[in-house]
Amino acid sequence: MDGRIIVTYKVLCESDLNVVVSLSELLLNEKVSKVIKSEFAKGLRNIELLSDSGESTLRVETSKELHTFEVSKDDFADILALAEDDAISKKFFKKDCDRVELIDIETGAT
Repeated sequence: MDGRIIVTYKVLCESDLNVVVSLSELLLNEKVSKVIKSEFAKGLRNIELLSDSGESTLRVETSKELHTFEVSKDDFADILALAEDDAISKKFFKKDCDRVELIDIETGAT
């Protein structure tokens, strides 16, 4: 059976932002806590911001367009190189944007 693989990737740049912030770090930030208090406890005093012990995180990252292409299942070992080739052929690589990140790999029969 001849199978196909649909690969989804995004192009990465040097200036991309990708930061993970814990909820407790966020609440310790004076500017953030001030905004939360003024929005949800307007006019009240002696307000504390607390979080549960289960650490929640927030990711702040650059929004990226996702690109897809299709290859034969026999090309599985070369998917990353093929994604780079696809980005080059479609002129997605620009100055300081010369890497790809694989997002999803879907297999299926044709």
